[in-house]
Amino acid sequence: MDRENDLLVRHFRQILIWPLQLMPGDDGVGRHWERMLEAARNGSPWQRRPTEFDCDAVEFQERHYREFVTFLPYVQRFLYGEGDSEVDNAATYGRSPIHVFRRSDIQGTRVTFKDGETIDFPIAHIDLYFFFDIDIVILAFEMKGDDLPLQRVQDTMFRFGRAFPAQWDEDEESANCPRRVAWLDAVGREIAVSDYDDRVVYLAHLGQFRSPRLASHWDFLLAPMVPHHSDVAGPVRYRQIEYHRMPLMAYLSLDDPFQLDDDDFYQLGNIARPGDKDSVPHSSRLFLEFLRECCFDRFWSPDRKQAGASTRMMCNGHAFVMVGMHSRKHFSDANTGALGQFRHQLFLLTLIAHFHKAALLLFSDRVAALLSRLNIRDPLSVRTFKRDIRLQLEVFLRFRQRYWFREVSNQMVADQLYSMLRKHLGTEALFDEVQASVQNMNQYLENDDLRRQADTVVRLTVVTILGMVGTTVTGFLGMNIFDLAAQPFWHRIGYFMAALVPTVLLTFYTLMRSRGLSEFLDSMADERVPWKTRLIAFRKIWKKKPATSKAA
Repeated sequence: MDRENDLLVRHFRQILIWPLQLMPGDDGVGRHWERMLEAARNGSPWQRRPTEFDCDAVEFQERHYREFVTFLPYVQRFLYGEGDSEVDNAATYGRSPIHVFRRSDIQGTRVTFKDGETIDFPIAHIDLYFFFDIDIVILAFEMKGDDLPLQRVQDTMFRFGRAFPAQWDEDEESANCPRRVAWLDAVGREIAVSDYDDRVVYLAHLGQFRSPRLASHWDFLLAPMVPHHSDVAGPVRYRQIEYHRMPLMAYLSLDDPFQLDDDDFYQLGNIARPGDKDSVPHSSRLFLEFLRECCFDRFWSPDRKQAGASTRMMCNGHAFVMVGMHSRKHFSDANTGALGQFRHQLFLLTLIAHFHKAALLLFSDRVAALLSRLNIRDPLSVRTFKRDIRLQLEVFLRFRQRYWFREVSNQMVADQLYSMLRKHLGTEALFDEVQASVQNMNQYLENDDLRRQADTVVRLTVVTILGMVGTTVTGFLGMNIFDLAAQPFWHRIGYFMAALVPTVLLTFYTLMRSRGLSEFLDSMADERVPWKTRLIAFRKIWKKKPATSKAA
C-alpha cells in the first residue's frame, strides 16, 4: 500500500455552498421565504430554523458569542438583525434579512464510488438561506466522516458536489460523478437515489427545455421547490446560476499534516481528481502561483515541525480547504478551535462572498434579459422596459446599501481570507460592471425622458403660437357681431359645435405637423437664413416623410 493510502484523515468535513436563482412570482421579488413558510405549514420537510438568539439569554453559548464579535457592526446587523426592542424603531436596521430553513429528515448520505466501495457519511445539517428582496437562495449542505484514507477524501471532494453529469464514459457511466448517491433517514433507510447514469433522460430534458436536468437526489432534496425548466408545479421555482460543480469548503484533520507534500496540497487546494501525482500536468511556475495566490500560510511552517505551525488554509474561489493536526486541541475543538471557526465564522465569510457573486450575476442576467425584450418601435414594450429597469435600479440600490461589504471583519485572519475570496471570485470587478450597466440604463431612461419632454414642449409651443393668432383674431372680432342670445337653445348648440369641431381638428392637424412647423418657425427666427430656404422649410410642412425616417 502506498504512502497516500497509509495517510488517514481523522476527521473530515465538507460543506457545499450552492447558490440558485429564484424566479419572481406574483408577490414580487425577494418574498420566496414567505411561500416556503406556507409550504412548511402544509407539511414540507423544510422548516424555519430558529436563530441562536431564540434561546434563553443564560443558555447563549460561547461559540455563538465568538462568531458574533468576529464581524463588524454593519455585518452583524445583516447576519443577525437587531434586538426585538429595536425592531419597530424606524431609525434602526430591524430584523435580519436572512431567512433560514432546515431539513432534518435526511440524516446521512450513502456514496458508492467508481471502484465499488460504499461509505455512509453522517450529515450535520442541510439549510436553505433566503435573502429579503433578492431572488437568490443558497443551499448549505454539511457532511462529515472519520478515519478515511486521504485519496477517498479527495475523491469525495472531487465527485460529490455535482448537480448533474457533464459527460458519460464509454460504458455510459457518468464521468466525474459518484457511481451512486442515496439519502438516508434516521434509521439508515434510503429515501432517494441518484440517477447519474440515466443518460437518455438527461439528453431528452436538455433537448426539450434547453437547460440541464438536475440529478434526481438533488431534485428530491430541494422539494417542494421545483426547477424552473420543468412541467412540475411548486411554490418556488429555481434555476442554475453558476457552474454545475457546487462551491465547497473542506476540513481535513490528520495525525501528521507535515507528511503532505507540495503535490498533495496542490491537488487538495484545486479539488483535483486523486491519482498518480507523477502524472499531474503542472509546472513549477503554476505551483509557485498556487502558493502565492491560493495559500494562507500564516499558521503553516513545515520546517519547524511544530504543532502550532501545522495549519494550512487554501482558497481558489471554488473551494476553501483547511488542513491541520488532529491531536492539536486548538485545531480539532468543535466549539472554540479551528473546527468551530470553520463551521461558523469561516462558513459565513464564504456564504457572504458567494451570495455577492450570485446576486451580481442575477442583476447582470436580468438587465440582459430586459434589453433582449425591448422593442423601441413598440410603445408598450418601451413602457414595460422602463418600469422593469426602474425596478431593477431600486433593487440594486438596496443591495448596495444593505448587502454589499468590502470589509467584514477587523480580525486579521477573517479579513485576509475574505479578501482572498473576493479576489478569486472576482466580485469587485463584477460589481463595477453591473453598477456601470445599471447607471447606463438609468442614464438612457433620463435622456429618453428629457428627449420626450423637449419634443412635447416644441409641439406645445407650435400649437400655442398658432393658437395665439386665432385667439387674437377672434378676440378682435368678438364684439357681438352675431346676436345669438335670442336664438333657441338648440341653435346655439349647433353654432357652438360648428366652431368647436373645426377648432379641434385644426389643433390636432397642427400637432401632426408640429415638427415641420417648428423647423419653419426656427428658420423664420434666424435672420441669417435666406427667404428661399424659409420657403423650402414652409413647403416641407406638408411634405410626407419617408417610412425610414419614421422608423428612425
